[in-house]
Amino acid sequence: MKIGITCYPTVGGSGVVATELGIALADRGDEVHFISYRLPSRLALPRPRVSFHEVVAPSYPLFVSPPYSLALATKMAEVAASEGLDLLHVHYALPHAISAILARDMSRNGRDLKVVTTLHGTDITIVGQDRSYLPITRYGIERSDAVTAVSRYLRDVTVREFAVARPIEVVPNFVDASLYRPDGASAYARTLVGPGECAVVHVSNFRPVKRVGDVLAVFDRIRRQVPARLLLIGDGPDRSLAERLAESGGFRDRTTFLGNVAAIETVLPVAKLFLLPSDAESFGLAALEAMACGVPVIGTAAGGLPEVVTDGADGYLRPVGDVEGMAEAGLSLLRDPEKRDHFSQSARKRAVAVFPTDAVVARYREIYEKTLG
Repeated sequence: MKIGITCYPTVGGSGVVATELGIALADRGDEVHFISYRLPSRLALPRPRVSFHEVVAPSYPLFVSPPYSLALATKMAEVAASEGLDLLHVHYALPHAISAILARDMSRNGRDLKVVTTLHGTDITIVGQDRSYLPITRYGIERSDAVTAVSRYLRDVTVREFAVARPIEVVPNFVDASLYRPDGASAYARTLVGPGECAVVHVSNFRPVKRVGDVLAVFDRIRRQVPARLLLIGDGPDRSLAERLAESGGFRDRTTFLGNVAAIETVLPVAKLFLLPSDAESFGLAALEAMACGVPVIGTAAGGLPEVVTDGADGYLRPVGDVEGMAEAGLSLLRDPEKRDHFSQSARKRAVAVFPTDAVVARYREIYEKTLG
């Protein structure tokens, strides 16, 4: 097949999944064309059967801001025509599905070019529920030729909040277990943790929904009981808050800010625990990547995370804001190495068995074939 993929090219979960999916499709023989304003963060070119097409939004004096959605639609139509695309797989309903629908309607072979939309979370739970965007988000979902969601939770929220009647298939995110593995720590990553220290890791875009303050609060309770170090990966608006909390809490010397890390799979394996106390995760890709590296997850029993983490088996899930409960759960593992090792093995086993690349890519390909057929 000839497939166009559009995603946000950032380090967020949707961009990571879209990029990994495109690479996996190309490795299996399909021709993949990424269409975005920047090369996706996890895509290195040249690569067989993978191309990148940059979207440039022109700026004119009459525009309040460059019309990216229209520039994207135009580029999609151009690539579809020049490369003979069979379908466009867009990640996020707004604005990508809208641009793809416009491209489909503009294309000379508009009846043949199909649009598959994958819902990842904030396009529904945050942007989509803004009343001013609700009608156009619903339109993008309804007019797509096929729609998927990364969790049952997200599918149910979409149906409830947008009164969507069309079927939405749940296709979970996946992890490359050959890349994310317990023995994958780099020499540099091992230097980040001192002798006798337990590494606790958090990965996010440091936005309010991630409750970074709770990450620091949980770690503060843990480090008072056992020698520990907090590794924070990512960047965003609440990073300065995290730095202030670590400083005022008196444990700045036990906190390491790594910023955005391209090869996150080389750092995760040094961790003993992974913290994800978010208000809600539509799926929780960072948690799945940690589990594949054999790292138990301490998170919240909210959103789609319970579909990834099995409470009491490969991690612990507590109510949103239950800092004490999460700290105690983490300490119960750190104080009992045999129990933690059991959770570690269970986490790795679940990631490999339930979220393998081959199975998920095959499901997407089935959707493509059904849509084209």
